[in-house]
Amino acid sequence: MTEKLAPSKRHQYLHQGRVIYEWNQSLEEVNLYIEVPLGVSAKQLEVQVTATQLRIGLKGNPPYLDLTFSHRVKSSESFWTLDNTQLNLQITKAEQGEPWTSLFVGHDINPLTQQEETQRLMLERFQEEHPGFDFSGATFSGEAPNPRTFMGGMSRS
Repeated sequence: MTEKLAPSKRHQYLHQGRVIYEWNQSLEEVNLYIEVPLGVSAKQLEVQVTATQLRIGLKGNPPYLDLTFSHRVKSSESFWTLDNTQLNLQITKAEQGEPWTSLFVGHDINPLTQQEETQRLMLERFQEEHPGFDFSGATFSGEAPNPRTFMGGMSRS
């Protein structure tokens, strides 16, 4: 079986020069990475994922993040883990194959990076639909189509 294409590099959201979170995406999911203070345990965290919102913080305190997703998610299929000082959230997209230009409303990545993400996701879709082919060196000339809607959409639900 052909190896999957390399996952996208993590996109950073910065505020006043400080990394607030990092994220990347595949056809089916978005991954969110947040550094938490040393010594914080999973029991101390409050993480709420709804179809449109994410709220993260320490129990009994105002939330660290309380943001609206840029697209709808399947909250019942999303989960989180704490690995040392990194909170990892795996968030399932409601619309598989849809390239996200941002994780949250108002936090868009730059247009060139958006186009690179669309191309990478389109190649990921091709590779999943044609596992016998190696698309690792493939490129697009011009703008890549939307992987969710191209040629009738994705073959799986």
